[in-house]
Amino acid sequence: MTSSNDYGATSWELNVQVDQPSEDSPLDFKLRVTGDFHVGGVMLKLVEQIPVPQDWSDHALWWEQKKCWLLKTHWTLDKYGIQADAKIHYTPQHKLLKLLLPNMKTVRLKVSFSAVVFRAVVDICKALNIRRPEELSLMKPRKTICKKKSKEKINTHPINEDILDLDQTPLSPGSIASPGLYSKTMTPTYDPINGTPLSATIMWFSDSPLAEQNCNILAVSQPNLTPDVLAKMYRPQTQVDKAKINAGWLDSSRSLMEQGIQEEDKLLLRYKYYSFFDLNPKYDGVRINQLYEQARWAILLEEIDCTEEEMLMFAALQYHISKLSLLSEPQDYTNEQDVDEVEAALTSLEVTLEGGKIDNILEDITDIPKLADYLKMFRPKKLLLKAYKQYYFIFKDTCLSYFKNRDLSQGEPIEQLNLRGCEVVPDVNIAAQKFGIKLLIPVSDGMNEIYIKCQNEIQYAKWMAACRLASKGKTMADSSYPMEIYNIQSFLKMKDVNSAPQLMHGPTEMDMNPESLVSPRFLKKFKAKQLTTRILEAHQNVAQMTLVEAKMRFIQAWQSLPEFGLSYFIVRFRGTKKDDLLGISYNRLIRIDMATGDPIITWRYSNIKQWNVNWEIRQVEIEFDQSTAIALTCLNADCKTVHEYIGGYIFLSTRSKDQNETLDEELFHKLTGGQD
Repeated sequence: MTSSNDYGATSWELNVQVDQPSEDSPLDFKLRVTGDFHVGGVMLKLVEQIPVPQDWSDHALWWEQKKCWLLKTHWTLDKYGIQADAKIHYTPQHKLLKLLLPNMKTVRLKVSFSAVVFRAVVDICKALNIRRPEELSLMKPRKTICKKKSKEKINTHPINEDILDLDQTPLSPGSIASPGLYSKTMTPTYDPINGTPLSATIMWFSDSPLAEQNCNILAVSQPNLTPDVLAKMYRPQTQVDKAKINAGWLDSSRSLMEQGIQEEDKLLLRYKYYSFFDLNPKYDGVRINQLYEQARWAILLEEIDCTEEEMLMFAALQYHISKLSLLSEPQDYTNEQDVDEVEAALTSLEVTLEGGKIDNILEDITDIPKLADYLKMFRPKKLLLKAYKQYYFIFKDTCLSYFKNRDLSQGEPIEQLNLRGCEVVPDVNIAAQKFGIKLLIPVSDGMNEIYIKCQNEIQYAKWMAACRLASKGKTMADSSYPMEIYNIQSFLKMKDVNSAPQLMHGPTEMDMNPESLVSPRFLKKFKAKQLTTRILEAHQNVAQMTLVEAKMRFIQAWQSLPEFGLSYFIVRFRGTKKDDLLGISYNRLIRIDMATGDPIITWRYSNIKQWNVNWEIRQVEIEFDQSTAIALTCLNADCKTVHEYIGGYIFLSTRSKDQNETLDEELFHKLTGGQD
């Protein structure tokens, strides 16, 4: 046994500051400890000396200098490296945090500051009734940005600080919701027609009328902001500005306090990974609404580019959604009878597996499908005008071949292009009857750029669908080909203003504010009356949609944009002396020239063999098939952020229907890019 003299010679005083939730000033204590004291023993000794009787079960020790939690209670002070100069806080693990949701609504709730950000987001999404939390993450707010030619400061999020307080919902693991809330055979969380919460959803908050109101706020889109407020919000002007925004993502494998986040700070809850899995209107009322809002703001703030026709379509959908959201009782456009839950789930699964019930489904799967027709093609060259030439094209498997005419199609083609891994960009203007496809095909020294022009929208839908599947390594024999054609045709129909029946607009329909429905770039091009007329014309294509259907169409149209899902980072590749942009999408990596904004080369995730980080030089290394390897250093963010993006997208592409909502440690490790 150690004598009292020996104990006194080897012991020292540990300064511990105790944070009290109900008091402003913390309590200071000095504990006589030795290096072989366990963390749990220190906590027990501390609680015995605190005169205030209360529940200390949520408290834990925080080492301020090292920015780390002492959560392993069986570790000794020596093992942690704690000495007499250490500043230790005994503080609650769950603290209040303000979260700005994609719909610009601020909620205030308790979040675990000791769990890694990934786990904290899972708990937050359970409290907000958002499925698939692995698609979201937290990021720091954008700092106040000044105009280059003015001293006037622009607020990045000038929103009404009407905070929705959800403090009554404790965010402790496993105590928020039972697994039954995520059951596919449960009572629907949201009405499948109008998207409003049902009474069963109230248990997420409480059984009070206020709780029902909270649910509605999260599931219903917020009113449009005034043009003055919208004009003051920050809009990225270049791809470099967009890259700077992505520097704000928090590290998913570290806790909030380890990254300098304090109680009552404000963070943004955003969809980080643009791979939306199993969007079901029956259970995803909040999720669909938040996705719609994030897409809406990305378009209004010009974070993603779109054409004039596309902007009018988005404006018409926003106007339609705003009208339905303001109704006290959302309209029901269907007369469907209630269906048994299990039977409905089986039907939904059948449609998903078959790729949708479309009339043009290929019947003979033994025959390799192909497309053959006359199309016009153009290869851009310097100092040459844009002149299309007609060729006879044959599309088979993932290869596109073209000949001088049909009679020569049995021989050798002029050129055969393998579209696997290429970029497919629509080049469509319905008003001018232009249906073009832009192909960026990766080659050893960069990208081959080819333009193809179709004769009509039916031909365009077939060839565009084939090109998109081929870029993913799929052929027209895939079950998703008919659904791809259907989605393209639906998208074109929404953009076609001339196809809509011309209806007389009543006084209530003319009561709109077009300045809050389109981005500032289009406000400079048209007058308010012109915009109102054109938006109302486009609205006739979507006027019969239900609220949830309109939001889903908005999300699908957003996903169809060429720049959808691209997150930019400023990087420097190994062996080069200039900076480039790296575009990270849900299925590929794109090297982009920073000066021109043109893509240089594309790498598909399906070709990645492994990736890791060289932590000594902070360099991300990626190895592809065919002995191709790249290495890059991220200049505007931590290399761990790029590493997480790649690991997260590769993991999300492997998700299946039977995956549990609570992710295990192995899946979390993959999602946060922890393969190193």
